Amino acid sequence: MPATRPVELGSFTPSVVLEVARRSGAVDAAGLEVNERLVTSSPAQFRSLLDGELHLAMTSPDNVLAYRYDPQNPLGELADARILAAVDAGLGLGVWLRPGATLDDVRGGEVGVDVPGSGFALALFTILERRGLAIDDYELALLGSTPRRVTALLAGACVATVLGAGNELVAEAGGATLVASVAEELAPYLGTVLAVVRDEHVEVGHDLAGVLLATARAILSGELRDEAVAAAADRLGLDRPLAERYVANLAGPGGLVADGRVDPAALRTLVGLRQHWLPRVVDGRDVLDAAGDDPGLVVTR
Repeated sequence: MPATRPVELGSFTPSVVLEVARRSGAVDAAGLEVNERLVTSSPAQFRSLLDGELHLAMTSPDNVLAYRYDPQNPLGELADARILAAVDAGLGLGVWLRPGATLDDVRGGEVGVDVPGSGFALALFTILERRGLAIDDYELALLGSTPRRVTALLAGACVATVLGAGNELVAEAGGATLVASVAEELAPYLGTVLAVVRDEHVEVGHDLAGVLLATARAILSGELRDEAVAAAADRLGLDRPLAERYVANLAGPGGLVADGRVDPAALRTLVGLRQHWLPRVVDGRDVLDAAGDDPGLVVTR
């Protein structure tokens, strides 16, 4: 019997699809032993990828753009960051206000982000800007990963933040108010990808991508729906009604990308957001212009 291959996977919120793949036996059948490690921030995630502590990452594609092209990224160094597969198109991602707050409260208040230059933060700034709130109208609170931000929002530690991957359901149940869906307002959008930075992990990354995509299709077809509801309840701490809503959302706008295809138009959305908020011009050209014709950015099997 072939040896089981260990995989260190870094993610911000526990992956329901991965948990379903475990429970269905698909992970074992692929000869993988996946250790999912929750990361505190995108810089911490990419530091661990560069150092080899993580093999793969479930992350925003904007992070791949930042660490592949922008020398002024939070770590101050470039990486051969690549996308192996698209995972979801936003998965409930939206801008939320703390219970009882209105947009008027954002002015002069604290807005929670992972780090100021993350893709989710840029989407947040854009949605607030479209509602008449310039970035100078509020203070930024650096709160780390999404589960930390939903806790802070409900505790009143920030007036607004961006949430997704089931955390938005917790916020809604706690009385938070949705300002706008990122996946709908900024469509086409890409929320999560499976990414790699080291050549030695590309092959196992493709194998894991195959498992995740096959599992996603089985969830969407209804074959593994009950397993997905149970996994959402266990891994995300949702009660049964919220877990059922989470699974229903997997098939909606911003839901799972069952074929793993990276939509070039969605990438252009992310590039446009980063160029608007964080332009990096070298020799008269924005560094992200290279993303449009870079064959190494998306690596499929």
